[in-house]
Amino acid sequence: MSDDRASVGKGTWLFALPVLLVLLWSVVYPNASIIAGSFEHGLRSWRAFASSPTDREALRTTLVIAVGSVVAAVAIGLPLAFLLTRVEFRGRRVLSAIATLPAALPPLVGVVAFLFLYGESGVVTRGVQSMLHLDHAPWTLNGVGAIIFVHAYTMYVYVFLFVSAGLERLDSSLDEAAAGLGASRWHRLRRVTLPLLTPAIAGSMLLVFMSALGSFSAPYIFGGGLRVLSTQIVASKLNGAMDLAYVETTVLAVGAIAALILLRWFERRRTYAVSSKGAVVRTPLQSPTARALAPIIGAVLVIILVLPHAMVILVSFARDGTWTTQVLPPEYTLDNFRRLATDTELWAPIWNSLSMTAIATALDIVVCFLAAYLLVLRRFKVRWLLAILVALPWAIPGTAIAIGLASTFDRTSLASARFLLVGTFWILPLAYFIRGIPLVSSATEGSLRQMDPSLEDAARGLGASWWLTMRRVVIPAARPGLVAGAMLAAITAVGEFVASIVLFTHANRPISMEILSQLRNFAFGTAAAYSVVLIVLVLAITLLARWAEGRWTHAEAVVIQ
Repeated sequence: MSDDRASVGKGTWLFALPVLLVLLWSVVYPNASIIAGSFEHGLRSWRAFASSPTDREALRTTLVIAVGSVVAAVAIGLPLAFLLTRVEFRGRRVLSAIATLPAALPPLVGVVAFLFLYGESGVVTRGVQSMLHLDHAPWTLNGVGAIIFVHAYTMYVYVFLFVSAGLERLDSSLDEAAAGLGASRWHRLRRVTLPLLTPAIAGSMLLVFMSALGSFSAPYIFGGGLRVLSTQIVASKLNGAMDLAYVETTVLAVGAIAALILLRWFERRRTYAVSSKGAVVRTPLQSPTARALAPIIGAVLVIILVLPHAMVILVSFARDGTWTTQVLPPEYTLDNFRRLATDTELWAPIWNSLSMTAIATALDIVVCFLAAYLLVLRRFKVRWLLAILVALPWAIPGTAIAIGLASTFDRTSLASARFLLVGTFWILPLAYFIRGIPLVSSATEGSLRQMDPSLEDAARGLGASWWLTMRRVVIPAARPGLVAGAMLAAITAVGEFVASIVLFTHANRPISMEILSQLRNFAFGTAAAYSVVLIVLVLAITLLARWAEGRWTHAEAVVIQ
């Protein structure tokens, strides 16, 4: 027995050691370099940050935008989740499906869509200006309000999905029991429903806060000279003030990690449990007026949600250089897509994004599967360290990850485990790999936790080799989460913008950077065409993942029969 345990222990370390080294080298090392760089001149850089009006403004504005984005996302997502989960009306199913559409827009594409719609030269802006016969645009989409407006559309989905899932699991008999005891609807909502939904609401708020804290595309496009930490970091880097960039990056990362710790502390203070499972009961609308208005309001919401997607598609057929002062583009053509397919210079960003996404996702699958396997099915002394390492990239904004990589892998030094990656093709796949680690590992862990650990021991006890046990027992159990996590990582990587703008070169520029370049050249049609390609790639990745999982599930069912 002791020999078996020793063999299992050696086997565990055989996988744990490489995984730990990879994560320490790619996740911890760059961020430790940032912290060390911020203290390279003692406290001088920190004093410069504290005494700089621009940096104080950037920090203050970043926090205001993050908090405002949380408030706006909750204000939209929470009522919408209750409406579509608890109320039955005509068109509810369609609206429920369309309510998640903003999640299909890569962050930069969503910002571009809002630029085409509500920017100073946008369709809605020009339409209102024409109807009211104004000499100038009725509004300018820039500043804090504009950024929060864009974030509200792109991030309310987190609140909607989290709260909807919570309501689906909520036992409706609890609400009925409270009603039977004479509690009013408001009292039941405040004392029964919302307390049980607190984990879902708090989790979604944290996700919105951290996304807004590290957001780059919306502040960059709609900031109008406004300073936030993410853009200030890039500005400091471009100006050669790397010591200050390190301090700004550290402050941004510490803010995100502090928010994560605060949520964990809040969750540990209280226990949230439901004693039984109950089906969601949807209440039909009683008022004739409400029944008549519901489809109309639903149709308006559908138009608002679909409009950004439709606008990007419409502009993708616009001829470059013809859309100036008109409400809608005056000329349409297929040339934008034709040039993307035939011009090697325009095709290069698409190929770059596809190849870098494939490399990063493949690395995520291998490393995160082993990490999840070790965390769920193995016990070893530094398991806690592995758990922290796979979760850490989730708490670090993309700008901080990019600056860490840029400052660490800017030269080759075998003694310090550094390799020259900056300016090469490989720096972006490494950044994408790091950002995908929490997505793939957490999803795979979820699948493996549903597997009975004794199945692996039973297979080994029956004489199966380690590889046969992995192939026939562990990998099939992990596959649903592994596929879902890999799909999310690939979707994130193919449209990644935040780390790309810090690390890209012309040779390895991804689609997101080419979209920005075309916008700067006022080639709106080409920029929109790239955006459509990005949306199609996201949908293709989603469909491919679902098809693969469905095929594997069918194959397993045939084997069992």
